[in-house]
Amino acid sequence: MSLAKRIIPCLDVKDGLTVKGTHFVNLRTAGDPVTLAKAYSELGADELVFLDITASHEGRKTFTDLVTRLAREISIPFTVGGGINALDDVERLLLAGADKVSVNSAALKDPTLIDKIASRFGSQVCVCAIDAHEEDGRWECYIHGGRIPAGRELTEWALEVADRGAGEILFTSMNHDGAKEGYANEMLARLSDLLPIPVIASGGAGRKEHFRDVFTEGKADAALAASVFHFGEIGISELKQYLKSCGIAVRL
Repeated sequence: MSLAKRIIPCLDVKDGLTVKGTHFVNLRTAGDPVTLAKAYSELGADELVFLDITASHEGRKTFTDLVTRLAREISIPFTVGGGINALDDVERLLLAGADKVSVNSAALKDPTLIDKIASRFGSQVCVCAIDAHEEDGRWECYIHGGRIPAGRELTEWALEVADRGAGEILFTSMNHDGAKEGYANEMLARLSDLLPIPVIASGGAGRKEHFRDVFTEGKADAALAASVFHFGEIGISELKQYLKSCGIAVRL
């Protein structure tokens, strides 16, 4: 029996509101994150991801009070990211109710942060988010919400992340983000074959078939999406029933 594939709505938060863009720009508002999180928890999402998308760029900490409010309203695991630079940040967010933390920019600047989080809190707490853009066959990692190239190649960095003790990788294809034309399945399959830890796919969901393909062709362990859920284009229960009909193991 294979492990159930996870469906994970993502709440990108800016100035206290959920937003969604295309290729990391042209953001539009999608509503109150606490209201959305509660609805997703009740509608059958397996987990949630909450990203304070400008925290690193603006040099500030993730909104702890918002994390506390989220934790009160939902009954599923959730991951928090944005502006996490030190163990104190991790501890603060876990105490506020988060189950896992996602690190991206800070980990690329100081990879030992992954070792420290895994050692102190356990690998299961540490999700390493990787935002990467493909150009001429090379996947370049980016920091600060897709603004600055980090000088690291995707697969090389992903292997290091796993070796340092991260429990999962959340890979977002910047090329596919918001385009609704499907996930980066070829690269996802490469990552899934290469890594000893689960891979969460992000960037490109537009139709139910894209979720089927990311699990079959992309070999992802979980699929993250935002706008198709936020704007009611795909229902989570309906999606899971569809995936089950395709022979994909999901929790109903």
